[in-house]
Amino acid sequence: MLVVGLGNPGKRHAGSPHNVGFRVLESFAEELGQVAWTRRFQGEVVMASVDQAELLLLKPLTYMNRSGESVREAMSFFALSEADTLIVHDELDLPLGSLKLKRGGGEAGHNGLKSVSAALGTRDYFRLRVGVGRPPSGEVSDFLLAPLPGADLDKLEGGIQAARAAIGLVARQGVDRAMSSVNRRAAPPDQGAAGATEAETTAAETTAAEATAAETPEAGRPD
Repeated sequence: MLVVGLGNPGKRHAGSPHNVGFRVLESFAEELGQVAWTRRFQGEVVMASVDQAELLLLKPLTYMNRSGESVREAMSFFALSEADTLIVHDELDLPLGSLKLKRGGGEAGHNGLKSVSAALGTRDYFRLRVGVGRPPSGEVSDFLLAPLPGADLDKLEGGIQAARAAIGLVARQGVDRAMSSVNRRAAPPDQGAAGATEAETTAAETTAAEATAAETPEAGRPD
């Protein structure tokens, strides 16, 4: 199985909400003693084993809006389908530190997901969504690319640990069984409000995303 963590290269982005995908994969690999990442598929990769399951962990280094190029290369090389692919990413429309495992759906404005959908020609891949919440004020792009304050960082760390455990469940049980366990986890108190926002956002962006699904951005951007 291919497990992709979305994020941006460079130290300046390391502690930002948009780099949660990278942090989850790094934490997961470290737990398994796999720290020797190598450059391949326009990204960094490491192989990991969980029981009898073999996982290829991939961190695209293309910048967020071109992540799909790296994902497509890896899938093509190993002849993998979207059913063999799990994308780990930050999610504005989930409370900070919460998780949701799902298959398919819209991109809700996430440029990394847009790139993956465009590169694969489908949205029907698995996603592990790690909640980062929405900023109370200001530009969303500024929030996603700036380091989180200490208290929020602690909450996010809990989500990263839960996401690491969720990948282990996927490897051992398969996505369908793992989905039930992951999505049964107790959510923070504001889950209801966030869920409504998520539904509204997904419905609003579906038509626009369909129109841009075949486009591949020419320049790498971190947002």
